[in-house]
Amino acid sequence: MTNLTAAPAADVVTYADGGALLVSVLREVGVDTVFGVISVHNLPLVEAVSRELRFVPVRHEASAVNAADGYARATGGLGCALTSTGTGAGNAAGSLIESLSSATSVLHVTGQVESAYLGSGRGFIHETKDQLGMLRAVSLDAVSVPSLDDSAGILRAAADRALGGPGRAGGPVSVEWPIDLQYLPQREVVTPVPEVPAVSPTLAGLDALIELVAAAERPLIWAGGGVAGAGTALTELIETWGAGLLTSNSGRGAVPEDHPLVVGNYGATPGGGELLAEADLLLSIGTHFRSNETRDYDLVLPAVHVQVDLDPAALGRVFPIAAGVAADARDVLPTITAAVRERGDVSQEWRARVTRAREDVRATQREGLGDHAVLADALRSALPRRSVLARDVTIASSSWGNRLFEIYDPRDNVFPRGGGIGQGLGMGLGAAMGRPDEPTVVIAGDGGLAVHLGELLTLAQERPWLVLLVFNDGGYGVLRNMQEARGVDRAGVDLTTPDFAGLAGALGLPYQRIGTAAEAATELGRAVARRGPVLVEVDLESFGPMPRPFTPPVKVPDPTTRRSS
Repeated sequence: MTNLTAAPAADVVTYADGGALLVSVLREVGVDTVFGVISVHNLPLVEAVSRELRFVPVRHEASAVNAADGYARATGGLGCALTSTGTGAGNAAGSLIESLSSATSVLHVTGQVESAYLGSGRGFIHETKDQLGMLRAVSLDAVSVPSLDDSAGILRAAADRALGGPGRAGGPVSVEWPIDLQYLPQREVVTPVPEVPAVSPTLAGLDALIELVAAAERPLIWAGGGVAGAGTALTELIETWGAGLLTSNSGRGAVPEDHPLVVGNYGATPGGGELLAEADLLLSIGTHFRSNETRDYDLVLPAVHVQVDLDPAALGRVFPIAAGVAADARDVLPTITAAVRERGDVSQEWRARVTRAREDVRATQREGLGDHAVLADALRSALPRRSVLARDVTIASSSWGNRLFEIYDPRDNVFPRGGGIGQGLGMGLGAAMGRPDEPTVVIAGDGGLAVHLGELLTLAQERPWLVLLVFNDGGYGVLRNMQEARGVDRAGVDLTTPDFAGLAGALGLPYQRIGTAAEAATELGRAVARRGPVLVEVDLESFGPMPRPFTPPVKVPDPTTRRSS
């Protein structure tokens, strides 16, 4: 007689409606706060989240995704945004692009018209042509809920896809959900999934990479966002090997930036270039080598460049490599560390050279910043070691916020990696909701803040521990500096700026002002100590300019050297 193993019994779980199902899925992955804009096409979802979790009613769908993005980065988990159909989903698209560029784990759930009218083209309210196609273009994945039987499986798969996992990156995943299916009771058939034994990854190319690494005498590492979960292993490697650590903006904090071997986000500076020229090997890990961090790809790397990246297509894509491994950094770094430990430490002279470079690049930057360096120092001093610094695209961020201000954990480093202006406050709101017991600071310019000025109402309503530091120079200072450097008339850069004291007063927000470097430490310390929302204006007209005005590392073609074809 043949013995047959019976299949695991399936359980049936029911939920009152789609909102109850969504809450259950979110709870399972540790989400306690959801951001969104309520609509006739997501009412059951918003109502359930408001009852069971925390719903934050942001004032624009783009901010809903930005806030979910900031929440995910600051907590290291999943962020969730709820938006409406058609225009509402379209409003979220730009922020989904940001989450996609940073591989941030965001579950975006948007409404859809009644399933009976979907795709009919009859002009049903909020209906738009090919909403799912639009979402697929700006998301890691996008899927529609076709029936009640599929809703639970789709939501769980979407959350899992957004979070990523071994051997696969996460990112924003969009789910569109017809409103009639949201209102109805949900039924989920749950079948136990047998455990699958873990399989050690095959690391093709690792032996060749290690052979080159072991031969290096003056090694450097360039780390990007791919090391966010590998900080302990990366710290052990640089300390064992004696390698200097350069980072992209995304790689900051994996190794705390007060470590003597961390040069930081200075690879494209003259001092960083000099160190690269002296090194005999560069190990790059999990980085895109973005244009603004490589002098538009003009940066000269050491003669030997080896690379580790989760994406096989990234190996050698920007700079040629002598060896490469397509794998998660966490699977590779311990093996590299063991190999360099066996061969012995690099010279103490090289360690000293790295530390000297670390000091030199910061000293040079301080000279160019003048009194603006005091702001970085005063803010770091006012904050506890674990605090979120959320940055919009503005001069303060691009100059000292992205480099000089020390970051000690990657979850504290929140900024728009795609470079879009106006996203800082939304991201900071999400971070502050995710980390309520630690302060969040948002650095924004007056121009960027105006893009989503309505989120000041969200700040006033929710009242998180958030210091909004607004650098007021009456417009778009970065672009103004570019125009002045080129000797052209100003165009499009001068903007009307509100009376920030009056604006804060109208919203019931505390207001402070910094007009000189001497006021920075006192005012920033007082702002953080409030343990709630506060708007702090840095009046740049009275504060004064930087000795070397900041301009971004963007090439402007010289028409006099352009050849005709």
